[in-house]
Amino acid sequence: MGSSKIARSVVVSAVAVSVALAGCSTKATVGSGSASGGPGGVKTDVGVTDKEITLGNLTDLSGVFKILGLGITQGTQMWAEDVNAKGGICGRQIKITTQDHGYSAEKAVPLYQQSKGQVLGYVQLLGSPILAALKKPITDDNIAAVPSSWASTNLDVPEVVMVGATYDVEMVDGLAYLLSKGKIMEGDTLGHIYVDSEYGKNGLKGSTYFADAHKMKVVQAAVTSTDSDLTSAITQLKSAGVKAILLTTTPAQTASAVGQAAAQGLDVPVFGNNPTFAPQLLATPAAAALTSGQFITVAGIQPFASDAPVVKALAAKYKAKYTDTPTFGPLVGYTFGETWGQILKTACDAGDLTRQGILNARAKTMVDTGGLAPGVLDFTSLGSPSTRAVWIMKPAKVEGGLELVEKQPYTAPEAASYKTPFQK
Repeated sequence: MGSSKIARSVVVSAVAVSVALAGCSTKATVGSGSASGGPGGVKTDVGVTDKEITLGNLTDLSGVFKILGLGITQGTQMWAEDVNAKGGICGRQIKITTQDHGYSAEKAVPLYQQSKGQVLGYVQLLGSPILAALKKPITDDNIAAVPSSWASTNLDVPEVVMVGATYDVEMVDGLAYLLSKGKIMEGDTLGHIYVDSEYGKNGLKGSTYFADAHKMKVVQAAVTSTDSDLTSAITQLKSAGVKAILLTTTPAQTASAVGQAAAQGLDVPVFGNNPTFAPQLLATPAAAALTSGQFITVAGIQPFASDAPVVKALAAKYKAKYTDTPTFGPLVGYTFGETWGQILKTACDAGDLTRQGILNARAKTMVDTGGLAPGVLDFTSLGSPSTRAVWIMKPAKVEGGLELVEKQPYTAPEAASYKTPFQK
């Protein structure tokens, strides 16, 4: 990866680094006609002073999802700087503390214990294994956290503030799109390679649901997150005669899968969940296969190269501030920040910036990101995804490595009717 301000500021040995984001004024009133906009009229407990609101950022800056983790971290920093430049929220500046767990739950747990006493909540908690390890602690501690992990099996508690469609919903949307374009047919056999974790299993939940609805068969190939060579998995799928390859994997595994499919003459559509792709893959031998038109992916945030005004403005800010290869990660991070910002404003209007006040506010929050996310994100229904719409994208030699296949968000009828595990 290229150098960047946030990369230079992070100690990869996983020691927390506090990044105070200076703004202009600390005397902003939040909310229309709110009497609780100033520091003195608001209840607080942990992570909030009269001048600052501190949010944590537990991410991967050195492991298998380090590219995504860095991009999201940069996006949250950009959001905080923009908020602070306008006076902050509830009369307070936003401060973010960043810790690198390297995609290791063993590292994440003690880092959480170190930081939880200083933060109101977490603006990013990256990784399914990390969320699995910390779900009970954040629930016990009443701490809201936005995970960079989208398994619908974690929507049963209000502390998990999931921004965007879940992996199972993404898979249903992607398969429905392939079916609508004639890329797959009723009764086909599909091959699904997935990381054997909450991440992969939730993607598999979506593929098996869709397959059952369309008389299809899913051939499963489970891998670990550290498996680097997927030759045997592709060989297995080819022998089974699959008509499409589905991926819920790491970016490196995506490169191996599409490269091996091409090498073995398995010329079928490939669909990957968010976050199976990273633009750095276009500098690998897998680039030709990825850009052949057979691979598509989806995400809950627009790609970096989108011509949407909100994306163009953020892309310009990013390039002026950082030198890393652009990804859609910064836009994800900015959307995480926008979500936290709206929750904080709602809590401020209610005069309660305690941890419980944040959870109360979350249950009343809907977020319009101005086009970053597809439509309005709805956090009012516990158990339901905040959206079932996705952006459909394909790899291309553009900034960020992805371009839109469809200019409008896509929601399949099957995704709209699909019931997630804890949906009421």
